[in-house]
Amino acid sequence: MKKKRIIIVTDGDVYAHRTIEHLAKQFGGCTISQSKGNPTKFSGKRMVEIIMQAQKEPVFVLFDDSGYMGEGPGEKALKYVVNDKHIEVIAALAVASNTHHQEWTRVDVSIDNEGELTEYGVDKYGMPDIELGRINGDTVYNLDQLNIPLILGIGDIGKMGGRDDIEIGSPITRKAIEYILERSEIVGGDEK
Repeated sequence: MKKKRIIIVTDGDVYAHRTIEHLAKQFGGCTISQSKGNPTKFSGKRMVEIIMQAQKEPVFVLFDDSGYMGEGPGEKALKYVVNDKHIEVIAALAVASNTHHQEWTRVDVSIDNEGELTEYGVDKYGMPDIELGRINGDTVYNLDQLNIPLILGIGDIGKMGGRDDIEIGSPITRKAIEYILERSEIVGGDEK
């Protein structure tokens, strides 16, 4: 059985879902709509079952902890999905937040609210942070402990002070996805 290629998104709110669903279609992929929610409602096992039914790739899967401290429901499901033998994780979009619990993860690169790649982390507004290669978020607790080839830090998807609004095409998230697909050698849902 061919592995399903997925992109993890560590946010499940209505803005992130709407933005990712809109962009996934444009890139020839699909979004697991059942994965939306704050927090994640399904177990990792159930998420894999749903992912395996997807007709297009890459498959965008949203995970959210709703600020739960430590390894919450979103992170537990995420860990299960990443480690499943039927899944190939292409990358993770690690979404920054103003978490009170100071959960953080290392990132390979971030994209700021101008659409520029940076070696620094970013905050929820997409502003470059002072930390090199790490971001704070509420569903990022175990990201850098998992076998994910690319972790890209990004501000609050669909928001970032209006700079990523869906009405203007969510340009920051679009550039992040373009970068992921280029690095993964997948264009429009197909391999180069």
